[in-house]
Amino acid sequence: MNSKLLGACTGLALFALVGALPAPASSEPRPGPTRALPLGAVGLTETRSTRTLQPGVTLTRIVRGADAPALAWTVEVSIPGGVTSPDPDAPPTALKDRASADELAADLQEDGFDARVEEVTTPAVADYAGGTLGWRVRVGRFDSQSIGTAERTRLRGSGYAGSVVYTGWDGNPADRGPWRIDVLTIDPDRFRGGLKASYGSDLENREKTSELAAAAGATAAVNGGFFVLDPSAGAPGDPAGVGVYDGRLLSEPVNGRPGLVVRDSGRHSAVARLTWEGRAVGRDASQPLDGVDRVPGLIRNCGGTADDTPTSRPLHDVTCTDRDELVAITPDYGRRTPQGEGLEAVLDARGRVLELRSPRGGSLPAGGSSVQATGTRVAELATLAQVGRPLRIEGMLRDGSGHKVSPSPATSIFNGGPELVRDGRLHVTPATDGMVQPGNASFYYGWVHKRNPRTLAGVDAAGRTVFVTADGRGTDALGLSIPESAAVARTLGLRDAVNLDGGGSTTMVVDGEVINNPSDAAGERPVGDALLILPDRG
Repeated sequence: MNSKLLGACTGLALFALVGALPAPASSEPRPGPTRALPLGAVGLTETRSTRTLQPGVTLTRIVRGADAPALAWTVEVSIPGGVTSPDPDAPPTALKDRASADELAADLQEDGFDARVEEVTTPAVADYAGGTLGWRVRVGRFDSQSIGTAERTRLRGSGYAGSVVYTGWDGNPADRGPWRIDVLTIDPDRFRGGLKASYGSDLENREKTSELAAAAGATAAVNGGFFVLDPSAGAPGDPAGVGVYDGRLLSEPVNGRPGLVVRDSGRHSAVARLTWEGRAVGRDASQPLDGVDRVPGLIRNCGGTADDTPTSRPLHDVTCTDRDELVAITPDYGRRTPQGEGLEAVLDARGRVLELRSPRGGSLPAGGSSVQATGTRVAELATLAQVGRPLRIEGMLRDGSGHKVSPSPATSIFNGGPELVRDGRLHVTPATDGMVQPGNASFYYGWVHKRNPRTLAGVDAAGRTVFVTADGRGTDALGLSIPESAAVARTLGLRDAVNLDGGGSTTMVVDGEVINNPSDAAGERPVGDALLILPDRG
């Protein structure tokens, strides 16, 4: 089996996906008057500077509320989320029911702390009613982070856990900023470069966006989709959702979640909800596949098959499990295939079975690939794969309308979610895309409701592809909530838009330099993949 099969065997042309999109308004788009961003109070100062990076590619920086007065810091008393996980974006468990919050605040006050209880309400979106998320408990209001940190140390000494937060990150619509947003716009009528995704040398390792850009000589780049970060959730760097590179499907979709489809020419970009069905086909029989290029048994962001635990529906930042899986591994995965109990059929470059090895894991022959089985699927693979005979991998992507999608070699697809804008209207879908976690309002609070660094992408009515980064987690850049992200995307003229990976992953590179301020303390974060804008080919 060659990895190209995963792209070549997916059915009809990509035109089935993009053919129904409206045609650009004109060959020379004429945008209307610039609209101020719908952030904070009306009348805030807002500056925009635009420069051309290459024909058909512009960069616009928007700064809103640069003269905003400083807000207070506070300590949010909580049980931090992800204590045993290396994921720095794991939201804290901060919200309580009212009775529990009142009880905790009373205990804090009795111990001499200036505690208060605050109700947290969130706006309604397309698939979530909003309203009261819960109640948070906070201590003090401080002029600086250092004073807040000192109070947190005192709290810890009394047996309480908490985090120091800037109140400008809460999402109060009356805040005055500041916000700092960068916008890359690709006009296909003038663009003569290339637009493609890159994951680096292999899928199982992470690289910085700036490194991926430098390796390709890119004019500009932004970080791409969600990826595995925690080694206990799979191979760090592996896409946590759909990943198509040079037309090859190297990561299956989180069932039904949106992806951003781009073409090398910059034309016909689209936001599409995708599903996938794959099979391993032997001489006389076939078996359904669970996935492509990932550690068997671990399904990051869930959305897999019916026997996955705890759910087959999308569930963001959760790793579902399945003891019984059949997963195709291409040469793009890495130098060695995933190791563990089970059975692995090793295939040569022509797709013939060279050997069956158990336990699974090891190197692949030049141009070769493999199929790995665990649990009850081991017996199925043992029957299906016969040494010396071909074992073919077939796969089919479908869009939300059920149309078959066959990416051409010039097509890239990033995973994302939630959807933000559809047909020019706000269409925010956190419940559909797994950001509403049952019994865990704190996840929605930290991931959707609160302001964070964000990376957004989409296409406008003129057919231009647009990428947006918003800095956050600072006092000089508040970031965006997910509803604010959607409002910004629509105000920038996007007809369809989707959220990509954000938080510490949010990065924009121009002419070899990182132009935004990544929020991780260590600086720019290595990511799973990135979108590259390549120079003119003339």
